[in-house]
Amino acid sequence: MPRAIWSGAISFGLVNVPVKLFSAVSRKTVRFHQIDGESGSRIQQKRVSAASGEEVPYENLVKGYEIGPDRYVIITPEELDSISPEKTRTIDIEDFVDLEQIDPIFYDHPYYLVPDTGAEKAYKLLVDAMDSSSKVAIARVVLRSKENLVAIRPRDGVLAMETMLFGDEVISADELDSGAAESKKKTSKRELDMATQLIESLSSDFDPDKYRDEYRDRVLEMIERKAQGEDIVIEQPSEEPEKVPDLMAALEASIAAAKSPGGRKKAPAKSSGGAKSSNGRKASNGSAKAKSGSGSGSTSRRKTAKKS
Repeated sequence: MPRAIWSGAISFGLVNVPVKLFSAVSRKTVRFHQIDGESGSRIQQKRVSAASGEEVPYENLVKGYEIGPDRYVIITPEELDSISPEKTRTIDIEDFVDLEQIDPIFYDHPYYLVPDTGAEKAYKLLVDAMDSSSKVAIARVVLRSKENLVAIRPRDGVLAMETMLFGDEVISADELDSGAAESKKKTSKRELDMATQLIESLSSDFDPDKYRDEYRDRVLEMIERKAQGEDIVIEQPSEEPEKVPDLMAALEASIAAAKSPGGRKKAPAKSSGGAKSSNGRKASNGSAKAKSGSGSGSTSRRKTAKKS
């Protein structure tokens, strides 16, 4: 069960609503350790001086900002503390804006805000008021000694909070190379009509459960197979499909494919990149999947560790 990672209060006007903060995501990244290929033991990371080549004790480490080649300004922890944001326990709402005004490029990491003990009524009132007004709150909050700009909005009866990028952290499209400028050339009406028709033929309602990280699934399957002692033989990748130089021909072919029976169905992903076992037979897909996540408790990883 998720645990609260922060507690405080939402503040707007003279109203305070005590809340607890939970992460809204659980990353499913497959994590690997660096291993010595000969002994099978873990690799340790050491802090070594570039000048002497000797390991530097942790207590001797200081922060330095590079201002030129091999030139650093040393900043002490006390100096940083003197200018760090005040560690308050409030989420200070500064503005209410329309959701459509926020470009998704500004969103960073999602969280949930839930009411703390005794704040249920005030919390529900805030959720209902924001829901009825269709507004999003823009606020500031200090998390882990860093001031964050956040957007708060009602979602499924609770408040979702997204940390946001500041305006000067987002790269403007005008700063990109000439390829972006070329993409702004005018298109013909026929090309536009064909592209619009293709988009309409591929349009559907968004269902997040429809999409999976297929590469992660294949990696976990390969780990499971190797943990069971299977040898993996790598097949050569198939040839790349020929590029269609004619844009209109590509659009027409895409529309025809989308309209054909099963044309919208995605081709099945190759199992483990097309790898075969040493006896030439395709490995069974019925084996139990290894679990992934930020932790190290995967069944497959435990099996692999025993075999190392």
